[in-house]
Amino acid sequence: MSGTTQSHETRDLVSSDGVEGSVVYNPEGERLGTIQCFMVDTCTGKAHYAVLQLGSRFGIGGDFYPIPWQMLIYQPSQGGYVLEITREQLGSAPHYGESAAPEYDRDYGERISSHYGLAYD
Repeated sequence: MSGTTQSHETRDLVSSDGVEGSVVYNPEGERLGTIQCFMVDTCTGKAHYAVLQLGSRFGIGGDFYPIPWQMLIYQPSQGGYVLEITREQLGSAPHYGESAAPEYDRDYGERISSHYGLAYD
């Protein structure tokens, strides 16, 4: 397949490479981090989490914070996503280092959802 994936995007759909690397801001416009990847349910195709990378230098190092997908709001004017959360709230969220990725099982999903005051589905 030739060409770019951008040519296949629409107003309501974005390719995975259009999400990965996107900047995430808080409502005040402060940069929180970038989306390293997102986790998709293999049976339903539903995106469950965007994994936000914070504290990296040139994409190396830093910690990873799974954010429930429904919490992210795409803002075309900012060219990224807005997450209504403070740095302090994010600092106490479930996260992991580069060499310690968790198993994304039901228990971990419930822990993430609970932290953000959401029901796990």
